[in-house]
Amino acid sequence: MDIMETIKSQIEENPIILYMKGSPSAPQCGFSMRASQALMECGQRFAYVDILSNPEIRTNLPTYANWPTFPQLWVKGELIGGCDIITEMHEKGELKSLVDEAAPQAAE
Repeated sequence: MDIMETIKSQIEENPIILYMKGSPSAPQCGFSMRASQALMECGQRFAYVDILSNPEIRTNLPTYANWPTFPQLWVKGELIGGCDIITEMHEKGELKSLVDEAAPQAAE
């Protein structure tokens, strides 16, 4: 599978996925830290990809997404944006409703 197909399948298979530097518990840059913190505060599980340990993804995702920077948040196959957009949505309460809606619901 080529790297573009890998990226496509990661985005399709994970309703909420954050491409970031490091991990949510050990972010490697301030932007990734703020983005993952905002996402964690929403209380839903999400997937992440550490682009520092995946250089092919780091190189090719900006082309795939047509978005030059990291982190990148994808929800239900759609690029939401980077740190500023994630933080702003979190402050307005929009991020929580977005991820709550996208998160796989537990069976009741």
